[in-house]
Amino acid sequence: MENAYRQPQSVRHNLKFRLLQVKAIADLSPRMRRITLTGEDLADFISASPDDHVKVFFPKPGESMPVVPEVGPQGPVFPEGAKPIMRDYTPRRYDNAAKELDLEFFLHEEGAAAEWARQAQVGQYLGVGGPRGSLVVPYDFDWYLMVGDECAIPSFARRLAELPANTAALVFIEIGHESEKRDFESQANVTVKWVSRETRPAGDSSLLKETLLRSNFPHGEYFSWIATELQCSKEIKELLETVRGANPEWIKATGYWKKGASH
Repeated sequence: MENAYRQPQSVRHNLKFRLLQVKAIADLSPRMRRITLTGEDLADFISASPDDHVKVFFPKPGESMPVVPEVGPQGPVFPEGAKPIMRDYTPRRYDNAAKELDLEFFLHEEGAAAEWARQAQVGQYLGVGGPRGSLVVPYDFDWYLMVGDECAIPSFARRLAELPANTAALVFIEIGHESEKRDFESQANVTVKWVSRETRPAGDSSLLKETLLRSNFPHGEYFSWIATELQCSKEIKELLETVRGANPEWIKATGYWKKGASH
């Protein structure tokens, strides 16, 4: 296969469920909160790619402990009638020696995960499962394209931090407010373009697509990472393939949320 040496590789991990406690809380912006979790089970935590996700199990309203499943032959097994509130989150940072895992929560106006994150206190419990697998993208592309909204900031921040010095990245992030802007640490040559949607609704692909159409791309082969609302990600992927000439095998498009669904 042409360019097979640059194909992303899928890696599977042993499935494990962990009961963890909140160790620290930090507000990174008015609507982004970092929760540092800790627990002995983190000693063997593995996350091989910045777009990994863990399944987070939240306590139900009025309860202090989440229901954490056991590993069964076909995956997670929950006690009868006790399925918890679950959401997917990016492992922003992990430290096996210190037994720490950072998750960053975008504080949507409503939703069970955002509500929990707003009231989070040191010592509270969360359940965490996975990651079950990783898509490992080679870091020898000439440059990397990242397109997303506020929810993608944690995963974009991790990838930029991991990129080597001899690469470049062009990053487009749609935000609803200027206060969501962040500085990113990276050894790579990074250009970040913040796209303000102003009065447009979140999850409308038109603004990001307009911005991509009128933007100049660097020369060379690139990997595209799209992380926004589900339908929006699909539309941006199609635009990159049909208009901007992106290699379909070098695109990862993910729906980080879905219109009408609870966060």
